[in-house]
Parts: sequence; C-alpha cells; structure tokens
Amino acid sequence: MTDQDLARGLLSDMIRVRRMEEMCAEMYSAAKIRGFLHLYVGEEAVAAGSLRALGPDDAVVTTYRDHAHALLTGIPMTKIMAEMYGKVEGCSGGRGGSMHLFDADRRFYGGNAIVAGGLPLAAGLAFADAQLNRKNVTACYFGEGAIAEGAFHESMNMAELWQLPVLFCCENNRYAMGTVIDHELSQPDLAAKAASYRVPSASADGMDVEACHTVTQQAVEHIRTEGGPFFIEFRTYRFRPHSMFDPELYREKSEVEEWRKRDPIHLFGDKCLADGTLTAEDIATIRAAAETEVAEAVAYAEAGTWESVDDLARHLMSPATTDILS
Repeated sequence: MTDQDLARGLLSDMIRVRRMEEMCAEMYSAAKIRGFLHLYVGEEAVAAGSLRALGPDDAVVTTYRDHAHALLTGIPMTKIMAEMYGKVEGCSGGRGGSMHLFDADRRFYGGNAIVAGGLPLAAGLAFADAQLNRKNVTACYFGEGAIAEGAFHESMNMAELWQLPVLFCCENNRYAMGTVIDHELSQPDLAAKAASYRVPSASADGMDVEACHTVTQQAVEHIRTEGGPFFIEFRTYRFRPHSMFDPELYREKSEVEEWRKRDPIHLFGDKCLADGTLTAEDIATIRAAAETEVAEAVAYAEAGTWESVDDLARHLMSPATTDILS
C-alpha cells in the first residue's frame, strides 16, 4: 500500500463515519431512530487509524458508542442504518439497535451497553484464540470511565497472567458521561494503571489519525511476536453530548469549540493537501462517495420491514420452556 492509498483510506474512513453519524442524529430528531443514541463525532481518528492496523481474522469488541467500529470492521452501512431503524434487515435483526450492532462473520462482537462489559468478553475471545493456537488479536475498545469498573482490573490482570492476545484500546474523551476524568480517577495517568499490571502500554494523540494508526501497528506487532496483551490510551474528545438525551451541563461551550479546532478530519485533510499526498479533487471525490453511501443506507432502512408480531418471542426462550409456560 502506498502512502497515497493509506491516506485516501484513512480520510475516507473518517468522512464515512462522520456523515453516517450526522445522518443518524438527523434521523433521530425525525423520530426515525428511537432509544439511546451515542455519537462518535470528533473521535473518528481513533477507529479509522487503529482498525486499519488489524487483520481480517482479528476480533473487535466495543461499547455502546459502536457505529464507527462496526462500519470500519466491514459491516455495510445499509445494515447498520437498518438496525438503527429497528428493521429486520439490520445486522442484529432489528433487535439490537444503536448500542448492540453485531456481526459474528466479521468477528465483530458488539456493541455492549454495560460500561466495561466488553472487557471480559475480549479476554474470553483471546483465550479461545490462544487455546487454538491462532495468531489473532482481539481489540477491545472502551472509554476511560470503564477504568473505574472492576471488570477492567480483572480483565487486565487475567490477560497478563495468561498472556492473552488482547489489545486494550481506551478512548479517553475525558468525560465519563458527565464526570471529568480528574474528578473520577485518583490516578488519571492511564498508562500507569496498565503498568501496575505489567501490561505494556502507549499513549497517542487521538485527534491524529496517523498517530493512531502507527501506535496500533506497533502494538499489534508486539502482541503477535511477543505475546500477551497491550494497552493504548487514545486521547480524544467527543464534540457532541454523551448521548442525544444529554443536556451537556458539565462542560463549557468554549471548551468544545477549542477542541473543534483540532477536528481530525480537517487536520488530516489539510495535511494531505499541504504535502501533496491528496488533491482537492481527491477529497471532493471521497466526500461525494460518502454522501452517496449515506443516502443509500437511509433508503435501505426506510424500505426495510418490521418484525412480525408472531416472532416477538423468538430467541427469548426455548420451545420446551414455552410449552411448559403455556
């Protein structure tokens, strides 16, 4: 892959995610998407940079802020949007919605609504790969708020003790819902927490897609060659509230605006133009393709079908149990 190919791919990934997220917000406001909706706007460099460093057989586990990871793991935007709408054609059959995107064929195991709930799952997937002598990596994405949960510490401890091939990816956007990190963690140095479990670690500028890509490449190479887990802190920022229900009373608008000056899409696009890696026409083509993809995804979701009422009990209990209850 040439530098130009990589740059085009990284920028395209970020723009595709941003346009999909913006459309999700629009459809939510139009009551087309219901329930909870947690957007990734501002954090695109983390998913775009890191996921391009993984292989097709590697597993991915993430949080309820999962749209970007699902899309960049390879789930078609049409299937993601249909899932947001609650349609049968969605990647989780319309039953998961925004927080529970899933695709086992692509080794994308959610989409988890429980804070830190994906970490033990990632350890289990990595344990299975290790037992089967597969050189796969399980990348587990979580926010800094998860580090206050016991599941984080248990998973880190077990991963190091058993030398499990887990890539712990902390998307540190500074706010666990509405609590700033300095008010949440007595030790805000996240790499120090990883070091306490003897897990190798690194930190990266989560607004710089190239930095995210490089640090993840190095971490994945370490896991494949040296074995055991690795921890990366991506220092990023979400431009939108925690969720569509969040009144966002815990931070100043001026702070958000300062971070918006470091928009990863604009920074990388400007860099590519300045060094000649991409042209203005290249970027216009990328944006046009993203617009077309988003429009097709919405059309697909709008044309989708609702699940039959007769199927509402499907997957909830076994036929034998149903017979007993009836």
